[in-house]
Amino acid sequence: MSNHADSLFAAVSVLAGSGNIKQRLTEAYEQHLAEIDGDELPLPLNQGFAELRRTMSRVEPMNGEGSICATVRKMSIEEADDCAKSIVRLYADLIRFGDNAQGMLPLQLSGPAVVQPLVPPFLVQSPRRRSGQR
Repeated sequence: MSNHADSLFAAVSVLAGSGNIKQRLTEAYEQHLAEIDGDELPLPLNQGFAELRRTMSRVEPMNGEGSICATVRKMSIEEADDCAKSIVRLYADLIRFGDNAQGMLPLQLSGPAVVQPLVPPFLVQSPRRRSGQR
């Protein structure tokens, strides 16, 4: 895991640098993430990394240009921003859960299937008394 964490950290560092988002995204992915075998990542990260890989290589290269460069060139700024956020999210998940990532929870809970955690009784605030009641 450490090697993948280092690669993701290096990619995030590039993304946090100065310059055009598309240039930073291309550099981050080509130099630090393209060689990662998604199957070596903890199971919960596989799908996110596979989606990132598909998104980053969906355009057929032309004129000696690589597929990553061609894909990022065709992206809108918003799409490039979303890819950068995906890289940061993958890094955060990997670090946050480390080797115990097999049982990790998502960063954000949403959707109809999400069960809200029960609040322990000692944390529930009693209803406010109406003025005049003691």
